[in-house]
Amino acid sequence: MRDETKMEVIEKSAEGLDRKFQVKVSAEELDKKLVSKLQEVKGRVQLKGFRKGKAPISHLKKLYGKGMMSEIIQDIVTETSQKAFSERDLQPAMPPRPELTSKIDDVIEGKADLEYDLHAEILPNFDPMDVSTLKLTRPVAEVPEADIDEALSKIAAQQVSYKARGKTAKAKEKDQVLIDFVGKIDDVEFDGGKGEGFELVLGSGQFIPGFEDQLIGAKTDDDVEVKVTFPEEYHAKDLAGKEAVFDVKVHEVRAPEDVAVDDELAKKVGLESLDDLKKRIKERLEADHKDMSRSHLKRTLLDKLDEAHDFDLPQGMVDGEFEQIWRQVESTERDEEDKDKTDEELKEEYRKIAERRVRLGLVLAEIGKRAEVKVPSEELQQAIQRQAMQEAQYMQMQGQNISPQEVLQFYQKNPQAIQQVRAPLFEEKVVDYIIERATVTDKTVSKEKLMEEPDGDL
Repeated sequence: MRDETKMEVIEKSAEGLDRKFQVKVSAEELDKKLVSKLQEVKGRVQLKGFRKGKAPISHLKKLYGKGMMSEIIQDIVTETSQKAFSERDLQPAMPPRPELTSKIDDVIEGKADLEYDLHAEILPNFDPMDVSTLKLTRPVAEVPEADIDEALSKIAAQQVSYKARGKTAKAKEKDQVLIDFVGKIDDVEFDGGKGEGFELVLGSGQFIPGFEDQLIGAKTDDDVEVKVTFPEEYHAKDLAGKEAVFDVKVHEVRAPEDVAVDDELAKKVGLESLDDLKKRIKERLEADHKDMSRSHLKRTLLDKLDEAHDFDLPQGMVDGEFEQIWRQVESTERDEEDKDKTDEELKEEYRKIAERRVRLGLVLAEIGKRAEVKVPSEELQQAIQRQAMQEAQYMQMQGQNISPQEVLQFYQKNPQAIQQVRAPLFEEKVVDYIIERATVTDKTVSKEKLMEEPDGDL
């Protein structure tokens, strides 16, 4: 077991959440660490003129001392930085920033003590409110039968089949046409513009605007020239905004056949009966309602927690949260309500949002800490695996050859990445804990009201 480093710590300043310490580790303590480390490797070193393991420490110091001392100093700065705060029961909001004040070359050569200043903001010390005094309203809504019927109709539409019309029948919207097509720009075929035996439902929006409309009225065996212009924002940049002509051969026109909403439909989707299908649909819709009820309840809960707490915030955390929000704002198109605002006005608004998020994060963390709220390890592992799968799929779409297992290994080696997955799980556990102890009253609202997104920023 490694001996703790002896150090001298002097508090230089304490203003609000700001703390600055002067840390000193004597040259004797550093030399002791160096000798201990050299003793560890002595038995493995083979030097000319000495039997293996018999070279004196003084000789090893000359050969390896400077390199080893550099490593020792890095380790000591990390260790003593943590110790300086923990011994005073202070928790840094972000990793402390060390700044060497002694000459590093003299320290490495054993001529001077290691001295450095240590600066950090600490987490605020506060007592969270008694959550059992909270009174919350949870909006709820019944699942209308009309919603179940609408879902059934959509399922039936997905199971629709098509039957050939007569050879003289003209294609109508919602008909399916069996076609071959060849696309050209300036009489030259382009990649991806050719297809054979394609089944296209007119009005489905599968093809670029204007294509399907020009096939309405076509008959079996017709040859149709379709003229279109690719949208300016088309994903293939070499085609965006260009005019194209498609030579289309219509092999068959087919009419949709109505699908009855009955037991047979249920069997097509793998269920026993129509009643079973309705039950599954209702359960899914009820789950959607439950999720939205919780979203509204959580929003109300966070509003009340925000109102009930007022304490100094670590500005480094606020700055970090604001910068993340602002990057997202700059990368997306502004809403109508924000278009006429200056950057300064928007930054002021989003800084308040950043402050709210940091404050609520600290409140939830403290409530969870005192309540000993835990995230089960199996739940965390499942979340990490899901995240790894999603990230691998995204990277593969970007052309990177990476497997979910490789992403998973990254998480296993990076505690900070794991913490980013754990944080939202922990937050939901704490919210559950509070809801269980608060007084919650259900209020029946319309489905439309329930499905509105909660106002504001969580």
